[in-house]
Amino acid sequence: MLDSDLKNQLREVFAPLSESVELVVELSQHSDQVELLDLLEGVAETSPHIQVRKEVSSPGMGSPMPRFHVHRGGRATGITFSGIPGGHEFSSLILAILNAGGRGKMPDEVLQERIRRLKGPIRLRTFISLTCENCPDVVQALNQMALLHPDFQHEMIDGAYAQDEIDQLKIQGVPSVVTQGRLIHSGRINLLDLIAKLEAEFGKSDAPVEAKPRDLGQFDVVVVGGGPAGASAAIYSVRKGLKTALIAERIGGQVQETRGIENLISVPYTEGPQLAGQLAQHLGHYPVQILEHRRVKEMRKEGAQTEILLESGEYLRAASVIVTTGAKWRELGVPGEKEYIGRGVAFCPHCDGPYYKGKKVAVIGGGNSGVEAAIDLAGIVREVVLLEFNTELKADKILVDKLKTLPNVSIITQAKTEEVVGDGKVVKALRYMNRATNDIQTLELDGVFVQIGLVPNSQFLKGVVELSKFGEVIVDEKGRTSVPGIYAAGDVTTTPYKQIIIAMGEGAKAALAAFEDRMHATA
Repeated sequence: MLDSDLKNQLREVFAPLSESVELVVELSQHSDQVELLDLLEGVAETSPHIQVRKEVSSPGMGSPMPRFHVHRGGRATGITFSGIPGGHEFSSLILAILNAGGRGKMPDEVLQERIRRLKGPIRLRTFISLTCENCPDVVQALNQMALLHPDFQHEMIDGAYAQDEIDQLKIQGVPSVVTQGRLIHSGRINLLDLIAKLEAEFGKSDAPVEAKPRDLGQFDVVVVGGGPAGASAAIYSVRKGLKTALIAERIGGQVQETRGIENLISVPYTEGPQLAGQLAQHLGHYPVQILEHRRVKEMRKEGAQTEILLESGEYLRAASVIVTTGAKWRELGVPGEKEYIGRGVAFCPHCDGPYYKGKKVAVIGGGNSGVEAAIDLAGIVREVVLLEFNTELKADKILVDKLKTLPNVSIITQAKTEEVVGDGKVVKALRYMNRATNDIQTLELDGVFVQIGLVPNSQFLKGVVELSKFGEVIVDEKGRTSVPGIYAAGDVTTTPYKQIIIAMGEGAKAALAAFEDRMHATA
């Protein structure tokens, strides 16, 4: 299954392993058992620290699907893979081996402490699709938690092998995290919010001593945000010889969720996760202090300095702050939306589209994202209804023309979504108002894909700098905000055209402006 080039790459990846890792395969009569063994034995060939062992269960108790557990030093880690971790999940297998073997990037000490304080026992199962681009983030985060927490078990389940259980649980999106037969999360989520969700679900033990705020020090420049604008701003700042820190929920930001990128000039084609990895690699060439998996709680202007307080209890100060926090998917904000996320309400057509094969769905939003989603879904589902608030679609003409050629797509304009309707288990209908007549219409369907644009991540800046009515940071032509010493760049600002290449340029511009102002202040 693994070609020689991939095996050579894995030999380099696994060379630093310091502990023995066993991949313990349960006995199964499933026809794909051979394929799983072939994959794992191929991986094991790349390092003397990796072994494959077959576990013989009691008669009649074999696994109903290909399944294996990750052990280290002869003991179970709490990590289980049910299915064959190929596709996007191959990276989850490799990272699980690395982490179990004492290598690979793990959450920092602050996050590790929060994970260990979760009240056990914690038993989680994550249903995934091998084509899902968001699933590995959740699987890998929960696997790392299992390695850090003494009473935490996590099982990845390829939904292709568990269709009956998926139907029983009414799962209609991935990744879906389940505990004791109950869905507790569905869809993409970052590590910070995932930890917070588990704290709310299972509780956390009391710390023996109240943690004191941790001072991370003084910097010349602090960049808030790790997407294209943030990476650019940090690199340009540190190249000027300035002591620079970068705070980010995750390096790459929303780029991580972008599938195909074909308009980054000089790069004919790349994909979001690949570009995010290249941003991280480029940052790694410079002495930028990266504080990942952090979120800013508050910013305070104190004379010529800005104090930045993090939700983790840490804080730092800077002469210049460059805000590049980007934007997130906008939600409808109507009754039923949050209640049915993962059970009929979705945001990612690539990840969740296959769950609606042969069904009827709605796409909300007539911009490029909405029309592209409708085109993609039309090749999977029985029928797509695209709803747009305005009188005409806002997407590029080439996309609209293609959409109109599809026989199983219909378009409703002047439609204001009022409610997502379900039966307590799954979505059954969508109510919308015809803005031309004010009549309320009910559209019976099986799923709703929300594609209504972005909302800037600027909540922590309210009352600090001037924001537009849409929540964007108002900036001048050099990225300066209404407050001296605070700059902004990228999708969080009023800069027109939210594009990766523009964000990179705006990040560089803001960094140069900050340096220019610094030089003038000291002249």
